[in-house]
Amino acid sequence: MFELKKILGSMLMPLPLLGLFCFIGLLIALRSNKFSAYVGLITISCLLLISTPFIGQKIIDPNSQLKYTFLANKQPTLDKIVVLGCDVNPNPQLNASSQLGNCAKSRLVEGLRLANIYPNAQLIVSGGGYGKITNSSLMQQTAISLGINAARIKQNPAAMDTADEAKLLAPSLVDFKVALVTSASHMARATNLFNAQGVDVIPAATDFYDFSAWPAHKQYIPNVEVLKAVTNYWHEVLGSAWISMRRWIDPEAL
Repeated sequence: MFELKKILGSMLMPLPLLGLFCFIGLLIALRSNKFSAYVGLITISCLLLISTPFIGQKIIDPNSQLKYTFLANKQPTLDKIVVLGCDVNPNPQLNASSQLGNCAKSRLVEGLRLANIYPNAQLIVSGGGYGKITNSSLMQQTAISLGINAARIKQNPAAMDTADEAKLLAPSLVDFKVALVTSASHMARATNLFNAQGVDVIPAATDFYDFSAWPAHKQYIPNVEVLKAVTNYWHEVLGSAWISMRRWIDPEAL
């Protein structure tokens, strides 16, 4: 009874429920417009399939990201901890931590963890935002509220993407031992961009996705968290393709 309740509850979530309705509607439409209906069926089927943990897990391949975990026992010292920006939800009525999106919070938590392990390391928080509210300022305020000395923190508010972050921060990072904190799915591209600026970084990934431990009754039901993970993976595929194209046009680019 418990598993049946969970299955029904999962099926009634917006993504699987509306996807199922679309699928049924397109099956009905086959009678009048077969080509459009077939295109629609293939599209909605792909969307639902990549949203299931069983398929999503194979796409994102979480095991390949484990090499980006930070092992403190292998790093006796650290000079700088760079936390890359992510999502923000500006709202002056909320405190700084509540304006950071889940991705930004996950990255900041890892940065603060390292800051506690390496008390002499400088904490660099990066990322632009909307108007006067930036990712870096919200991260700085949150870090201070959680006990980090303001003198240890440096902001990088002008960067609007990872390429900007690498270019703007590179002059202050070269020849230092630097831990780079970002999402696991983003680490390969971020490391590539910092390396291109002459900065050797030590990956300190966070925000991992792994659905292998989910119960069997959830493995084949579309879930928005899985779709988010696959979307992030696709974002990185496009980002890496863009870098390759820019470098093919101009070897000095990025």
